Amino acid sequence: ECEWVQSLFPDTKNYLDVYDKHNLLSERSVFAHGIHLCDQEYTRLADTGSAIAFCPTSNLFLGSGFFNLSKAEEFKVNVGLGTDVGGGTSFSMLQTMNEAYKVIQMQGEKLSPFKSLYLSTLGGAKALRLEDKVGTLEVGTEADFLVLDYKATPLLDYRLAQSKTLAETLFVLMTIGDDRAISHTIVAGECVHTR
Repeated sequence: ECEWVQSLFPDTKNYLDVYDKHNLLSERSVFAHGIHLCDQEYTRLADTGSAIAFCPTSNLFLGSGFFNLSKAEEFKVNVGLGTDVGGGTSFSMLQTMNEAYKVIQMQGEKLSPFKSLYLSTLGGAKALRLEDKVGTLEVGTEADFLVLDYKATPLLDYRLAQSKTLAETLFVLMTIGDDRAISHTIVAGECVHTR
């Protein structure tokens, strides 16, 4: 795909430069995947305040490469965790956190449960420039969140009963939790769904 785009736009330096030449890089820009970026592209994303949506289910399904989270962080690029309408395999953020762990693990690095939670909440909100409205439970934000049932499945119940720390609990939820664990969905402070 990168070679094809370069053949269509031979006067550009790289894939991202196509967008840049059309004034499409800004704080309102969120680019999906970001798996084949060079240092120059990371720098340009950071300089323009553009963000990347890390879509691990599509990274794994399409087999086109792995997102390099540590490189994006090194260049101070905003990153949020995302599902992928076109190439992803799930809209579940729990499943997406699970797949993100695998993508990072395959690169010989670790994705802590706290970083994973950040990417799926405040990281995504910052990528969209909505951190003053969503992404946290701070007073004044819209309070969109899920309530999880630790006993939703026998395996989840068993594994969580063994957890001794918050990090262990979050890790279990992000690796074996799924939508069956969602007991309540709260949007703008109002319960809109109960299982």
